[in-house]
Amino acid sequence: MEFIVGIKQRTVRDSISCTGIGLHSGKKVQMTIKPSPPDSGIQFIRTDLNVPQVVKAHFENVIDTNLSTTLGSNGVRVSTVEHLMAAFFGVGIDNALVEINGPEIPIMDGSAAPFIFLLKSAGIREQRKSKQFIVIKKPVRIQDGNRSISIRPSRELKISFSIDFPHPLIKDQHFELNFSGDTFIREISRARTFGFLKDMKTLRDAGLAQGGSLDNAIVIDDFRILNEDGLRYKDEFVRHKILDFIGDLAIIGAPVIGHFIIERSGHSLNQALLKKLVANKGHWKRVVLEKQEKGQTEDLKIPVFSPLEHVPA
Repeated sequence: MEFIVGIKQRTVRDSISCTGIGLHSGKKVQMTIKPSPPDSGIQFIRTDLNVPQVVKAHFENVIDTNLSTTLGSNGVRVSTVEHLMAAFFGVGIDNALVEINGPEIPIMDGSAAPFIFLLKSAGIREQRKSKQFIVIKKPVRIQDGNRSISIRPSRELKISFSIDFPHPLIKDQHFELNFSGDTFIREISRARTFGFLKDMKTLRDAGLAQGGSLDNAIVIDDFRILNEDGLRYKDEFVRHKILDFIGDLAIIGAPVIGHFIIERSGHSLNQALLKKLVANKGHWKRVVLEKQEKGQTEDLKIPVFSPLEHVPA
């Protein structure tokens, strides 16, 4: 399969729908992804409301980061967007309209792989306008206790993630991703969310994880993985953390060229980093590449994305 350098914006070719359960709400929802014009970004529309409301994927619209990333605007919420956002980022889609008839994106199997399948089934279309890239010029760091994220200048998007859980099946895990659509799909997209059996009652009593099951999450007791088929990767836990991070990073609205070094982060710190990065305007710049020409990339390694139909939108 030939993956191509992505300097033009992308959308889906056709509309496509799916139905699933919200991880935290436990409610059945139908979602439809539709094409959207250049520079419109990723927009969510709650169709279950008397007057359909639009919520744009933007870091300023992040209103909750407790166990998932929730977007909100004018009192309207769309929860658990990170896996879908990671899928959009992974295949290079910049613009799409997501209609949903409930408060939460369906969890599917707990990874981004079903969304990748949906997007490829719909088809991916190149648009006439060029992508913008955020290129890191100076380091930025944020820390909260033993959790931290640093981003440094780099010629490519690289993510180095470390986790440390006091559990014999997880312990210390580290994974480094040199991003491209190929590596994301192969190494990250199938990694599922995970949780501990001992926490389930507490979460459900708090109104969370109402739709959680062995069909959409890795569940761990004190000594074993409860899922019959086990893990998809031996280090699936840290890979899923990278998936979550990419989904949160996608909310910034443009691919970032830089090296992220992450220790034990979650949704809250991910979003705090985005806000700090955007506020430090002297530490990054926007780059628009009109053509893929030698020398124009300033020695940048622009991400490659999935194949598409060469039909301008």
